[in-house]
Amino acid sequence: MSVRRVLNSSRFSSSTDARANLARLAGFVFLFGLGWVASGCKKPEPARPALAKIHAITRELAAAAKSAAPSGSEIRVVFQAPDGSAGVTDHLDITLFSAGADSAARSQVAKIQQSLTAVATRHALTEELSESREGVLFFFLKSGVRTHAIHIHAGAKTSPHTGDSPGPPSAPRLAVILDDLGSDRAAAEAIFALPYPLTVSILPNHEHSFEIANEAHRRGYQVMLHLPMQSIANETPEAQELRLGMQATEVSGLVGQFLQNVPGVAGVNNHQGSQATSDPELMDELMPVLRDRHLFYVDSRTTAATVAFDTAQSFGVRSAFRNVPFLDDVAEVAAVRKQLELARRGAREKGDAIAIGHPHPATLQALREFLPRAQAHGVRLVFVSDLVR
Repeated sequence: MSVRRVLNSSRFSSSTDARANLARLAGFVFLFGLGWVASGCKKPEPARPALAKIHAITRELAAAAKSAAPSGSEIRVVFQAPDGSAGVTDHLDITLFSAGADSAARSQVAKIQQSLTAVATRHALTEELSESREGVLFFFLKSGVRTHAIHIHAGAKTSPHTGDSPGPPSAPRLAVILDDLGSDRAAAEAIFALPYPLTVSILPNHEHSFEIANEAHRRGYQVMLHLPMQSIANETPEAQELRLGMQATEVSGLVGQFLQNVPGVAGVNNHQGSQATSDPELMDELMPVLRDRHLFYVDSRTTAATVAFDTAQSFGVRSAFRNVPFLDDVAEVAAVRKQLELARRGAREKGDAIAIGHPHPATLQALREFLPRAQAHGVRLVFVSDLVR
């Protein structure tokens, strides 16, 4: 072999090794870059504002609204807690009762918004507008996280169902809960056409959950969270629900998230939940959450094996349970009439009765017939909060 051939062979070998080394280096750089993109470029989640600070700002906003709103306006504040959910949202509901012209009403709303924005600017909050069929709805945010929901709307000065229905104090009391609201605005409007002390229980995270809750408050109805829970048959479960095996932080976080979507609730009852309410461990995790939030619990009693009411009592949660048959297992007017008669009879026998129905057309028709004659039937209609203990 000639010297030239040996040299050429050596050069070829060196060149091949160099290209291989470069390829390996390029691969390393590429993989390193992917890792950097996956980890170093990921946007950090925004920090949640401190709860005490948010509540302090809420009080400032309420004071500013009271100062700017016309005399006689109603300002209602609902404090929420984070509990591991995506943010902290306190709610400020402002009802204007003045019956002026549209231009005057717009001027009143603008004046309130200016006062609230001044408070928000002082605390470096940004504003996010939203849509509402009733009035004006907007949010304040801190570092991209919603901290306050503000709803300004008009309202009637008096409500025919701000308390219980007429009747002697000694009369048996009947509370009617209507479950499963949240998806159907028309069903909610049909309930709102019934001027009686009804309690509506709203499913979270449905299309109209938030606005139906606000509208129910405005019209004088009591609002509950219809808390999704695991059933035995797992029939049409909600996307999120309380399930067996959940830890305390998971339960607290999920309840907190639901309460942000259904603002201002007075209490909770279970949606489905035949499996969940019969599980002592899960009920042991739920009841302290409700107690700490000062919410009552009504056991819908979807199973005879339920331990929910007893657990609520043991944790000091004000509670009650459905003690007459469901109103509309058969959603026909004649069948619902019979169930309402059983509820009336149950109230007279027991002193108090809690009935649960759903916003089916048949149920609402039967209620339209029954409610105006409730006193004549010997019962006094009340909110369910009047019957918890």
